[in-house]
Amino acid sequence: MNFSKTLMSFAAIAVTAVINSSAMAVQQGDWLVRTRIINISPNVSSGEITFMDGTPVAPPSGIDVDSAVTLDIDITYMFTNNFGVELLLDLTSAHDVNATGNLGTAIPGKIAEVTVLPPALIAQYHFMPQNNIRPYAGAGISYTFFMNEKTTDALTNGLGAGSSDLIVDDTFAFLVQAGVDVDISQNWYVNFDAKYFLMDTMATIRVDGTNTYQVDFDLDPMILGVGIGTRF
Repeated sequence: MNFSKTLMSFAAIAVTAVINSSAMAVQQGDWLVRTRIINISPNVSSGEITFMDGTPVAPPSGIDVDSAVTLDIDITYMFTNNFGVELLLDLTSAHDVNATGNLGTAIPGKIAEVTVLPPALIAQYHFMPQNNIRPYAGAGISYTFFMNEKTTDALTNGLGAGSSDLIVDDTFAFLVQAGVDVDISQNWYVNFDAKYFLMDTMATIRVDGTNTYQVDFDLDPMILGVGIGTRF
């Protein structure tokens, strides 16, 4: 899926629609529903990979996490004409995990994979609810679930182990948001949305059934989305 081409297509639709559309007008009591294609780009800041007693493993060594594309849906209730609360419900996204530093040199490529689910509750302020172009900003909190963690054979073999597995701790995260809704008809609008999560967690690598290595890291993903919405 080419996210940049999708974004350009929606932007072209939005520009054309603005010329021809009248304002939908958002007001107190409205429910806003949006669905988007989103690109999740982690901005990883990794600590050292250590043994469980804190001794570094082949320093400097850390981890990195690849980007992924998925879908999300959000539901916003407008408590006033300007203020609303959004419930964000992303679909899960699967991310490759790579080693960096000396461990990345010794074991190049993917060492693990993890699935992420980050539901969030966001307070939003809508600046121009009566216009056909309606920017908004928000801040909120997420509780992120890490699921289906698994290591690769490359990691297991590189560690000289019979088996290995990965555990990533679920965590709270704070986030900020900015976006805009652009009317394309009386009932539908195009949505552009950006979120930045402040998120830190810990990963534990179990070798032959025993907790052996750990690493603290900040994930801090930037999430860019484009989609379509309506109101009730």
